[in-house]
Formats: sequence, C-alpha cells, structure tokens
Amino acid sequence: MSTARVTGIGGFFFRARDPAALNRWYGEHLGVIMLESQSYEDPGWFQDRGETVFAAFPQDTDFFGAPEKSWSINFRVSDLDGMVAALRDAGVAVTPHEREYENGRFAELEDPEGNHIQLWEPNAASIARDPGPAE
Repeated sequence: MSTARVTGIGGFFFRARDPAALNRWYGEHLGVIMLESQSYEDPGWFQDRGETVFAAFPQDTDFFGAPEKSWSINFRVSDLDGMVAALRDAGVAVTPHEREYENGRFAELEDPEGNHIQLWEPNAASIARDPGPAE
C-alpha cells in the first residue's frame, strides 16, 4: 500500500469578471498575494501553518450566498477584531458572528464579485488539535 498522500492545498483557482481588479482587492484588503502574470517566476502566497477544512456541501445550501455561487473560502486570521476594523475602515461590509463557537470566532463578507468569504480566528482548543509536522 502506498504512503503517498496530499500534504496541503497548492492553489485555489477561480473565474472572475475582472481578474486584475479582484487580485488587487484580495491583496489590498486580505493580504493574499494573487498571481498577476500567472508565471512560474512570480512567488505564490506562503501561509502560516494551521488547520484547513475541506468539505462538500449539499446543492441547496445557502452558505455560499447567491444560488449561482458554487464555492466559499475561509481564511484563518490571527486578530478577527483588527481585520474587521480594517475592512470596515476601507469601506468593506463585514459581519462578525454574534457568538464564539467551539473552534473560534467568525465573520462573513463578500469580495467585489459577490464571492463568499469567511474569516476565522481559531481559539486555543482548535490550535491544540494540530498534530505537528507530518513524518
């Protein structure tokens, strides 16, 4: 039996009406470095180590917003209150959840093309689940 396995997400690719503008928005407001030239010469976005959830949802979910939207992305953040304040200062509508969950705190927003984004500040219990580096 093979021990080969996926070790992480190497990219997230999606269509956009205005890719250059959307790339700039993600960089400016969320600090996510998007590839402008789609060249192997450009560095990607290097993330901090942390939990990633990969899950399919039923077709009739309203989690992604409008029915024609088929994806949502969740970004881990170290300071949800600071991120919410910075987004609001920049005129971006963002809605923090009113309560904390077993795994941390969340907020919801959309990018300029209406794609759903969730921000997640993991709590100590969530961070403690990290099994450490893979062998």
